[in-house]
Amino acid sequence: MAKLVDRPRRSAMYTPGANVRALEKGREVPADILILDLEDGVSPESKRSARENILRVLDEGGYGAREIGVRINGVNSEWYEEDVEAIAGSSANMIVFPKVEMAENIENLVNLMEKKNAPSEMGIWCMIETARGVLNANMIAAAHEKVEALLIGSADLTKDLRAQHLKNRMPLITSIQLCILAARANGLTILDSPFFDLTDDEGFLDSCRQGREMGFDGKTLLHPKTIDGANKIFGPSDQEIAWAGKIKAAHDAAVAEGKGVTLVDGQLIEALHVEEAQRLVRMANLIKQMDRNSD
Repeated sequence: MAKLVDRPRRSAMYTPGANVRALEKGREVPADILILDLEDGVSPESKRSARENILRVLDEGGYGAREIGVRINGVNSEWYEEDVEAIAGSSANMIVFPKVEMAENIENLVNLMEKKNAPSEMGIWCMIETARGVLNANMIAAAHEKVEALLIGSADLTKDLRAQHLKNRMPLITSIQLCILAARANGLTILDSPFFDLTDDEGFLDSCRQGREMGFDGKTLLHPKTIDGANKIFGPSDQEIAWAGKIKAAHDAAVAEGKGVTLVDGQLIEALHVEEAQRLVRMANLIKQMDRNSD
């Protein structure tokens, strides 16, 4: 089982490899993760130059504490092997693998990464974007220790399901929950899909709230203006941190008295609540540390 990384992954912004200015601007945005894109965000005639752009900015560095992934082209594309070979020799933290449908796709990528001498610590983040991928999500999540995260690709998934694009995402709820179950059962991070209407700020925030309520760790993003909203909603709020402090204090007092459970504002508090409180406090401290490092 892959180990869930204990670090903030609230916001992951896609950045087209063909857009040099955006790649360089990525050093300044407050996203926890940057996904430098060779797939959907790049036209066929720009694939190779985009790859060169990405390799150049990775070599230059300057991205601070952010995790950097590169979304390669799919396993059946003409650019797949060249993408893997190029990224295997880079400083990227992970390869973002689009349209993963079965565990065999992961085996193929792992074998190719090993053949191209990719660093042992380079991870794989799997995009679930088809009906087959959803139904195989657990096998994909468990396929190899390099698999660190699942990412929902709602646009392609909606198309594959012949569903309607609704803001409440009701046609996708079952698929989303199956992917969340697969991620949690295997100790992986899971990120929600982008919100595509950049003119609807409140709709975006509603989508973030819905995603957090369902159990996502963060959200993939298409524009820098959405980063702050995602960071706020997927990070612990001041109210949650205060509540976590009360839970820990009450639990410590109960343990000192030899009790296994206690009450906080009328709510029964057990060990599971304490564990969640500790996780929230730990995450808040990590976010503060990241913010200091980026100043």
